[in-house]
Amino acid sequence: MNTSSDCIFCKIVSGQIPSRKVFEDDEILAFHDINPWAPVHFLMIPKTHIVSMAHVGPAHQALIGRMLGLAPRLALEAGAGPYPEGGFRIVTNTGKEGGQEVHHLHFHVMGGPRPWLRG
Repeated sequence: MNTSSDCIFCKIVSGQIPSRKVFEDDEILAFHDINPWAPVHFLMIPKTHIVSMAHVGPAHQALIGRMLGLAPRLALEAGAGPYPEGGFRIVTNTGKEGGQEVHHLHFHVMGGPRPWLRG
């Protein structure tokens, strides 16, 4: 597994930094955001260090598909209401102009009753 020694998310994956886990398997980790914008707000990351969506290639398609396919179940389990009255948002920021602050690919999954703090 590819990791970066100076990446905060790689340190969370390795257990050097604690997190409140939502889900974990061999390839994916989901954990609660430390500064939530919504009643339900967690991050989904690949355990392997992929810098951003701009770095995703054909070799990552199955992993990204699994992450996106898992998000609805995890959102419901975390407290988002069911579709269509409920729902959730999946956001990924890419690069400086896209608002990316941590350079390890991650999806924000946000849901729950509005108004939200942001978004």
